[in-house]
This record gives sequence, C-alpha cells and structure tokens, in this order.
Amino acid sequence: MQVWPGEAYPLGATYDGAGTNFAVFTEAADRAELCLLHDDGSETAVELRESDAFVRHAYLPGIMPGQRYGFRVHGPYAPERGLRCNSAKLLLDPYARAISGSVRWGEEVYGYHFDAPDRRNDLDSAPHTMTSVVVNPYFDWGDDRRPRTEYHHTVIYEAHVKGLTMRHPGLPEELRGTYAGLAHPATIEHLTELGVTALELMPVHQFVNDHRLVDMGLNNYWGYNTIGFFAPHNAYASWGDRGQQVLEFKSAVKALHEAGIEVILDVVYNHTAEGNHLGPTLSFKGIDNPSYYRLADDPRYYMDTTGTGNSLLMRSPHVLQMIMDSLRYWVTEMHVDGFRFDLAATLARQFHEVDRLSSFFDLVQQDPVVSQVKLIAEPWDVGEGGYQVGNFPPLWTEWNGKYRDTVRDLWRGEPRALAEFASRLTGSSDLYQDDGRRPLASINFVTCHDGFTLHDLVSYNDKHNTANGEDNRDGESHNRSWNSGTEGDTDDPDVLRLRARQMRNFIATLMLSQGVPMISHGDEVARTQGGNNNAYCQDNELAWLDWPSEREGQRRRKGRDEREKHGGDTGGEGSADCGTDGSDDVRLRMLAFTRAMVWLRKNHPVFRRRRFFHGRPVAGTHDDLSDIAWFTPEGMEMTQRDWDRARASALTVFLNGNAISEPGRRGERITDDSFLLMFNASPGPLEFVVPVDHGRQWQVVVDTAREDVVPPGTGPKVRAGARLSLTDRSLTVLQRPA
Repeated sequence: MQVWPGEAYPLGATYDGAGTNFAVFTEAADRAELCLLHDDGSETAVELRESDAFVRHAYLPGIMPGQRYGFRVHGPYAPERGLRCNSAKLLLDPYARAISGSVRWGEEVYGYHFDAPDRRNDLDSAPHTMTSVVVNPYFDWGDDRRPRTEYHHTVIYEAHVKGLTMRHPGLPEELRGTYAGLAHPATIEHLTELGVTALELMPVHQFVNDHRLVDMGLNNYWGYNTIGFFAPHNAYASWGDRGQQVLEFKSAVKALHEAGIEVILDVVYNHTAEGNHLGPTLSFKGIDNPSYYRLADDPRYYMDTTGTGNSLLMRSPHVLQMIMDSLRYWVTEMHVDGFRFDLAATLARQFHEVDRLSSFFDLVQQDPVVSQVKLIAEPWDVGEGGYQVGNFPPLWTEWNGKYRDTVRDLWRGEPRALAEFASRLTGSSDLYQDDGRRPLASINFVTCHDGFTLHDLVSYNDKHNTANGEDNRDGESHNRSWNSGTEGDTDDPDVLRLRARQMRNFIATLMLSQGVPMISHGDEVARTQGGNNNAYCQDNELAWLDWPSEREGQRRRKGRDEREKHGGDTGGEGSADCGTDGSDDVRLRMLAFTRAMVWLRKNHPVFRRRRFFHGRPVAGTHDDLSDIAWFTPEGMEMTQRDWDRARASALTVFLNGNAISEPGRRGERITDDSFLLMFNASPGPLEFVVPVDHGRQWQVVVDTAREDVVPPGTGPKVRAGARLSLTDRSLTVLQRPA
C-alpha cells in the first residue's frame, strides 16, 4: 500500500477522486495509527508519521468512499493527569462524515476493568465499536436554493425523524423512520398544508444508545448523546450506513427546500456520548482527553454542567475549531438552514460562569457562513447560573421558557399571571429590547419534545414515567399542567370538551403572539404519550406519532350526524367528538383548527410584527388610535389596579393594523386589518363588551369554544358596545377590515 505524506488540513478523511487524505489532531499521543477495516474482520494499520502542530496525517492513493477506518492512539494512560490513551481501543475520527455500525456494549469498549477502575483495560474494542467511513462528497444539488425565510414569516415545527414518520400510513414500510420518509410527498404535504416554514429536527448527528438503557431493553430515542458531529445518524438511513446516510440526508434537505421548508438541526455541542470517568472510550477520550473535555481540579474527573457526565472544553481552540468546522460543514455541504443549540449556556462557559462574550460567540459572530443562518439557543444548562433566557447576544434567538411558563399559568388559572402574560403575548420586550433585539428573538412555544405533549398538558397533573424504569423519578415534576378535572383517560364528555377547548386556547395563543411560533410535532393532532413527560428512551409507539385516519373520522362524523338527525343521544362513542381521547374525528378537527390559526397568522402582519409595540399612536400612519390597547372585559382601558388584581384572568387586546411602524422590504407602508383578542381564562363564563372607540363593526373569526373552525366570512357580526358571552376558559378573536 502506498502512503504519501498528505496534508494537515482539512481534518478528517477527505476523498478527492483518486484517494483519501487522513488527518487527526492529538497532542497527547506518542504515535498514532490509521486502521483500515476489512469486511472479514481484519485491519491494516498505517502509522501516521507526518505531524504538523500535533495534527498527524497521511494520504492513501486508491482509498475509496465506503472504506471503514479508525484510529489507534499510543500514549500515556494516566487518569490522574487527565490522560487516557489506550491503543487497544479503536477510536472514531472526530471529523468522520459517516459512521457505520453501533456499539456492542461490554468491557471491551471501556478503558478500565469493571472490577478494577484504576487498572488499564487492554481488551481490543474493534469488534465491538462503531467505525468511521470515507464518504463521497459529490452530490447533485441541481438548482437547490435555501428558502431563507425571514423570521417574521417563520413557523417552526419541531420533529423527530423517526417519530414523525414511523407510523405514517401514506409512507411505504421501508421508508418509515428514515430521512427518505421526511422527503416523501405525504410528509411534505402535511407540513405545507399546516403552514410550516421550518422543520427543526431533533438530533441527527450520530449518537450512541447508552449502555444503561440497552441493558434495560430501552434505547436513546431523542438522540442527545452525540459521538459524531459531522455524521448523519446511520439508523435513520433506509438503505445503508457506508455513506448512504449522507446522500439520503442531502436528498431530504433538497426535497424540503423544493417545498419551501427550511431545515434546522437541534445540535448538541455541549457534551459527548463518552460520559464521565466511568464512561466508554469511543473517540475524544482516547485521542486527547484534556484537549476536548473540561476536567475537574482532580483531572481523573470531569466537570459536568450538562447532566450527562462531561462537558466539552469551550476554551480549547481545538474544540472551538471542531464546532465551527462542523457548523460550516452542515451549512455548506449539507445545505441546512440553521441550528438550535441544546443547553447553549454551556457553550458560553469558558471558565466556570456563563459569559455571553465567550470565544464561541465571537467566532459565530464573525463567521461569514454560520452568522448568516438561523441560530436558536436553548438558553439554559444545569450548571450554576445556567438559566440565561434573554441574555444571549443580538445575533441569536432563544427558546423563550418564560413564554411557555406564563401561557401555561394563565390557562390553568394561576393568580397574578395576567401582567406577565401581556409581556409574553407582545414579544417579551423585557427580555430582548434592552440589547437591541426585536420580538423575533423570542421563539415562542407551549410544548416541545421535553415535557408533556399538548394533549397531556391538559390531561395530567402529574408525570407518569414508570415505563422509563426509574420509578417515576425522572422528568420534570413541576409541569404547570392541569388535568381539567380528571387525571388521564376519561369518558366524561364535559372533561373532554374542556380539554379540547384548552388545546385550542394554547394553539390560538401561540399563533396570536408576537415572536416566532414553534409547534411540537403531533400537537396539531392531539398526540399523547400517556402522561410520560420524559420519553427520551421510548423508541416505540408511546412516542411515535399516531396519525389520525380521515376515513375513520368520516365514519364517526356520519354516525354522529345520523344520531342527531333522529334526535338520539350523542353520548357514548359519538361523544368523542367533544374531546380528544380515541377519536380520529376530534384529532382531525384539531388539525383543521391548527391549520386555520397558522394561516390566520401568515395572512396578517399585525400578528408578526418586526418591532415592539409603542403603546401610543404611531407617527406617519394616519391613525389616532394607539398601535395596541388593553381593556377589561367591561370594555374599559386597563388601569394599574386592574393589572395588579391577583385573580384577574380576563382581558381584551386591541391590535391596530393601521399603526404598524415597520416598513415593508421596499420601504412601503404596511397596513392590515385590526383585531380584538378576548381572553377569558377564568373558570366561569364572562360577558365582554366590545370597546366603543376602536371600530364600529367587527366579525368573529376565532372562537375556541366552538368544536370546529369558524368558516371565513361566516362568523357573527358585532358592533361597538355590544356584549359577547365567552365560555369559561375560551378565546375569541374579532376582525375589523382595514
């Protein structure tokens, strides 16, 4: 075999059409070997003799895509000094573009003996671990163009590749649970009809199923356990893991772009799957442990601000380079449109405290590629001072946890929620305005993958996580949920009606709020996890989306209509259309309502403003009315005393479509219809008076007390001063043409 010196850059395995250049950074190694793996179980070792600035490299002519490989690093195994080199462990390339196989858990993949943690383990890990793969970088993108949807037009849909597609009846069996399933016309049709503009995928970087979960017969379903920051997760590929996963992922992105849908990746750059000092040796730990990980004062142990056993060392230039190289790769080579950063506060920890001016943010800010895509922070971690909502730099948007909590509190009837609810509804200026950001910095959500689904949020007071095997100790215990009077499944039609109404309240509130809305996949069809609020290990029907059947919905509607025609009782099976449990008809009604709310938002710029409200008339808009006004249910302008009332849970909001201050793309004035939003979060019905000075005649366009959508142009017309009776815990929207 010919071995040429090769180049120190780029890192990883780079195929050029004639051969492959291999390069790996390791300052800890005395020497390093590239191991080419063969299908008969043998391997060919090539010592990487060339070294530039601790990057070992070589070029091998004739090495083609599909070739499996790994590294063996020879050097000191001295945990007391933070060094864990062990040449018996075949190590993944940190820059691998594809990874083949999975970990077969056993003592072989650990650097120590289970019965003697201080003694080095020289068992060969090669037959038991994953392997890196040389990939072909060439792909026909054709005329692929990123949608580049502006934030004020963005509707995010958080989804899991497998969970979204595994049970879709319109997908061929072999495509379910795969990237190809995402690209299937049936999946894309659902997203486009819903009005989604961005698909935010839960982790698709190569991840590992934890040893503990495998022993329990479970899997790491969510995927927040990354081992390869450049490689698409191989289990989501429908036709192979020797580089096919790369082609399939690119094809999915291309298909989604053709439909005008952006692809945002949920990325986990805060830790790796190697765990703490008792974790396996799969890659970074054996290549250069102290360069990659934040070690404790006693370097045998790891600092952990992520709750996973380790944290990457964010002041290491090699870690920062790897993260930035990874981000650029996914943008330039995989054509993704943005990133949601898991536990992003950890990325700001150069030393111990969270520093918004850390090197990572400096690098992102000045990077000509990464700075131009959507950057979304999960603005917290589990370390001291880790809750950083509102504190990220101006380039960033944030998952607004305060929005989630406040909206939940309002609709479940918590006291003193009204004033903060007003702030969250209008874009959270208290969090974002002081540093020059705008309402669009707030990614608004009521539910996400972590916690209750929307259905479960209104059906359970307590978590029910026994299936996770941790005696219900895992998962958040304070969910700000309310079971509507009965815990879990019920046949009570009143409870079912209330639950359905509450779900409509949450969806409507989300779409009427300033900021960027995010829907958790399946909430539009009332997906349930049976009260499990931490389904991270439930790779099964509990967590997969159960798609409603239009045919079953039609059958139930026909039965209901027949009973009503003959004056029969609509109880029993037919009563399911009042709630959610067990009824495809109801789930389809929920889908229709969600679609209607998304499209109402998309059609009216007054719900997606790019600037904060002024609370006064806007100069140059030829309108004497304020751009926003707040009223009591009696139609009187809110006073400080009204805001301060502990049990206040109802109000009317006026949004002036003639007082939008920001111009259009070409400098033109933007005008819209005006709206009155009437919120009754109280436990009883209330009469609302239509304010007398803000429009003569209005029409009802949304009423969450109805079980169906208000058809356009058919809602009741009401005049100024009229009284409307709002059902307990319901929301009504009135529209006045411009």
